[in-house]
Amino acid sequence: MRLRGEDGYAEFAAARAGHLYRSACLLTGGDTHLAEDLVQETLGRLYVSWRRVSRVGNPAGYAQTVLTRTFLAHQRRRSSTERATDVLPDLADPHSAADDTPLRMTLLEALGQLSAKDRAVVVLRYWEDRSIEETADVMNVSSAAVRTRCVRALGRLRVLLGDGLSEYAAR
Repeated sequence: MRLRGEDGYAEFAAARAGHLYRSACLLTGGDTHLAEDLVQETLGRLYVSWRRVSRVGNPAGYAQTVLTRTFLAHQRRRSSTERATDVLPDLADPHSAADDTPLRMTLLEALGQLSAKDRAVVVLRYWEDRSIEETADVMNVSSAAVRTRCVRALGRLRVLLGDGLSEYAAR
């Protein structure tokens, strides 16, 4: 006997969990623990309303919207800015030419320095490849606000990555 609302949920959650986790890692600027928490909370919210969600034309898009809104709600909490340390864990061998870990770490560090909303715009627009209108809908803002945030966030990323990318290229 199936529980109420469980039809297809397990398959959906198993198929989308990895993608949601990668998006959450980008949203959190590489904080894998927070990313896991966000994915767990997102999947929990989806389970509670799965009967309604499963009838939506795009449950994966709905899940991404829930993840983004959960992240933004978390960022509004005062405790969300607490960090145990600002030192990154041990990095891989920087002399490994075939490994792109230093570049990835540089990008995650730069994303982490953006504000939560700017980071969400960059992830939704450029990682998720969503339109301006879709991004505005997910974030509950106007299309003009998304455009403005995109310009500001990309400009900030260029400034932050200017030194980091030149260091990476010199290796």
